[in-house]
Amino acid sequence: MSPSGGVILYGPPGSGKDTVTTELSSLRPEFALFRRLKAGPGRIAGYRLTTARHIEGLAQAGELLYRNARYEAEYAIDRSEVSALVESGRIPVLHMGQVVGASAVEAFPIHWVKVLLWCPENVTRERCEARGDEDVDARLKAWHDTRQDLLDHAVEPWSLVIRTDQVSAAQAAQAVDEALAAGVPGSVRDIRELVG
Repeated sequence: MSPSGGVILYGPPGSGKDTVTTELSSLRPEFALFRRLKAGPGRIAGYRLTTARHIEGLAQAGELLYRNARYEAEYAIDRSEVSALVESGRIPVLHMGQVVGASAVEAFPIHWVKVLLWCPENVTRERCEARGDEDVDARLKAWHDTRQDLLDHAVEPWSLVIRTDQVSAAQAAQAVDEALAAGVPGSVRDIRELVG
């Protein structure tokens, strides 16, 4: 049985991308975290570690859907890994921190449910401290960068917008699963009201 599409979870640090992904996997085993390629320091969980040279080689070969740098590291989303998940009957769940990246991966030809997860800055701080992040200041800078990114792309369509400080991760995952099953398309939301 082939999956019905893929999920893009976009949001600032601490907005619940990991937690919602865990809940999605509990709902249906077909949901699978897409592990981005990473070259550089920092967190290793949830990534496929590689070198900057390897990422550049994939870029030169046209194999990347998106690449970016943050936290002194380089990250990439490669077509072959998305294909491998889809071909094995899985539903890829991609974590994104840039609107342009969330749009870029939609070039892969499956139905994507694009979800904006949001939480206020103080919630990001609390969650990052609680999970033991050693770079909380960098995560808070990324929160501000994400807010500005959203304001700069205020007409970007989203299938869902979820305030993760107002609903549980299980409720968020249920909404994502239902949106995927229904093939919910993206629509423009009032981002300015959301991010303040």
